[in-house]
Amino acid sequence: RQAPVYHRRSATRGDRCPGLTRPAPGGSRRPSVRPPSWPSSPVPPTARRSTLFHALALAFLDSVNILLIGVIAALGIGLPRGARYGRVVGLLVAGDWLGVLLLALVCLLIFDGLGDVMTAFVTSPAFGVVLVATAVLVAVLTWRGGDGGGSGAVLGRVGGALRSPSVATLLTGSVLGVVQSATSVPFYTGLIVMSAGGFSPVVRGLGLLGYATVALSLPFLSAVVMGVVRAYPDSWCGRVVDALRRRPVAAAKTCGYVVAVLLLALGVTHLV
Repeated sequence: RQAPVYHRRSATRGDRCPGLTRPAPGGSRRPSVRPPSWPSSPVPPTARRSTLFHALALAFLDSVNILLIGVIAALGIGLPRGARYGRVVGLLVAGDWLGVLLLALVCLLIFDGLGDVMTAFVTSPAFGVVLVATAVLVAVLTWRGGDGGGSGAVLGRVGGALRSPSVATLLTGSVLGVVQSATSVPFYTGLIVMSAGGFSPVVRGLGLLGYATVALSLPFLSAVVMGVVRAYPDSWCGRVVDALRRRPVAAAKTCGYVVAVLLLALGVTHLV
């Protein structure tokens, strides 16, 4: 029997295979093959919320910014009583927030370009191993420690920009934010989690704003506490700050061990 002849024509709405018509009468019908469709598997809302909270928890660990907190404490103690402490520290923290936000945006775009690689990494046990290894590294570095004078050295270099509120104060804060976050492992791990979460563009944009805000939560709280101490030096806040000022190494090591314990908890939770 003669093989069927297919006639080419323009595709219509009812065609399943565009460009081919039905075979001539008397010919055999060839079963139409529809291209396979791969159903998308969206991330459940509960999993997305858990992923977002996980990212914000890592951002909170990044907020243990000993360098910026030390600079704020030094400004609260060293600025004269008539100086505009609120405006100086406000510009410093705002600049730090801006630097963290810009760096987070750049890193998130880079992680998004890696696509499925980041998703596979976050959902694998390797991510938990990285968190545990980071916790051990932070604990070891904290144990070896330093003299706690890093904030004083930074203040000595940029002290001119922090004596009065100016654009230089804002730029100094931005540089401190970029430097501190660029050397912080929790900062990168939190953005990797956010990149693999499958969020919509609106949620991702709001998440970045929240991420930078949470990453500056402890420095902001420190600035408020120092403002209270300057106004009421004999209060219990003043006594606590004075005790921390007398033991800077112990205070820095305590913060380091707290970060190590929280990282270890997140890593073990991920592995379990």
